Amino acid sequence: MSTGFSSFDGGLRRGRLGTGHLVFFTVAASAPLTVLGGGVTTMYAVSGNIGGAVSYLLLAAVLGIFAVGYAAMSRHVSNAGAFYSYIANGLGRGGGVVGSFIALASYNAIQIGLYGLYGSIVADFMTAKFGISLDWWLWALLAWAAVGLLGLLRVDLNATVLAVLLILECLAVAIFDVAALGHPAGGAITLDGLNPANLFTTGLGAVLALGIASFTGFESGAIYSEEVRDPRRTVARATYIAVAFTGLFYAISAWALTVVTGPENVSATSAAAGPGAIFDTLSRYSGVLVADIANVLFITSVLAALLSFHNGVARYLFALGRERVLPQFLSRVGVRTGAPVAGSLMQTVLALVVVVAFVSTGRDPVIDLFTWFSGVSAVGVVLLMTLTSASVVGYFNRHPHTGESSWQRIVAPALATAALLSILVVLVVNFDALLAPSNPAYLAWLLPSVIGFATAVGLVWGVVLKAVRPQVYAAIGRSTVDATQATLLPESELVGARHN
Repeated sequence: MSTGFSSFDGGLRRGRLGTGHLVFFTVAASAPLTVLGGGVTTMYAVSGNIGGAVSYLLLAAVLGIFAVGYAAMSRHVSNAGAFYSYIANGLGRGGGVVGSFIALASYNAIQIGLYGLYGSIVADFMTAKFGISLDWWLWALLAWAAVGLLGLLRVDLNATVLAVLLILECLAVAIFDVAALGHPAGGAITLDGLNPANLFTTGLGAVLALGIASFTGFESGAIYSEEVRDPRRTVARATYIAVAFTGLFYAISAWALTVVTGPENVSATSAAAGPGAIFDTLSRYSGVLVADIANVLFITSVLAALLSFHNGVARYLFALGRERVLPQFLSRVGVRTGAPVAGSLMQTVLALVVVVAFVSTGRDPVIDLFTWFSGVSAVGVVLLMTLTSASVVGYFNRHPHTGESSWQRIVAPALATAALLSILVVLVVNFDALLAPSNPAYLAWLLPSVIGFATAVGLVWGVVLKAVRPQVYAAIGRSTVDATQATLLPESELVGARHN
């Protein structure tokens, strides 16, 4: 079945992405300039912890251990559903359904929340520089239209756009680092910001909560595993590069901010100026033009993250539609582009509905839309990674003769499961650190409950599928297999068709 627009061809366009493409997608989702301008300054302002830079190295180490089992799994399970398919193959089909609902809640949350940040920073910039005063939501809708259009185009075109934006924003962050380290407060560079003793003090929970949110998106390489040229190597390479690059880059930049302000002043400066702490430094030591360009790149950084998360959500919806866990129309792909057009359109519509709801209720785009949804996403993604690490152990326990070492099959994923579970507990317990003082106290438990609700819905839906649609249930999480074709097989064959 096909039309001039889309078809149920059961697969995304293969062979279009290499390691470089995936690195751009994953790092762009983390958005380095957004992390520096928004995440790092907020971390210092909220926590009062001057050792926050060390947290990026610590978290990168944990995520690096996670990536060992994750990368090993990617060599045996290739599916645009990524976490969903990994959990299904490692912890069972019911677990896969749960993972899919958590993933959709998490990635939709961060993607939609970014519209609030984007609209706010563009509105402020246009007012300050050009005297154009428009409501934040008008700028957000312009971004919404651009992201929706790009989501329908070829995935390698998306990667090209992200590559250009990412290179420019990384250059802006590097200029800030040089300027900050070249002009230390008090005339001498201090290493207090890199002292681990300064991390493990007051505010540690808030630091870890905001730090893990900064890495959200690094794991998205597996979402594109069906479109890469070499699935057995590309995803692993891209994930390792993304973790190493972002961890080191964020740590250096966070430390540089303590150097230019002075460790004793970094919290107060960040609280008072927010992103301005970054751009004021650039303006003072690199010139107003450089600061203005960096401001523009800050805007494009958020836009790049919006596009990257949009692509990820669209592919999750595609995979779930293909396997008929969700309505089959979501598996429609573009005839000419190979893009998951139905999933892309669905995410676009959902984002519009949520943004309109926040506008109609008069909520603040940053304090409410961006912060609330970022916190929800952080909880969901850490839970997903915890389940995924556990699923790696489960999968290789049933398939021990796969050529992977004990470190890859058991030790690293077991360590990652324990570490991520600890971070999850800290994140939930300290969720109030992500909320503004003006926010109601009940949000500290209500917002994380969104992920709990998604988990419960996934559990129920998995039970329903198993009872009512056993053929669909039997095909859940299969590796690059068209579920619409799989439903034509006898159930006995489906049960034995699980991929290694």
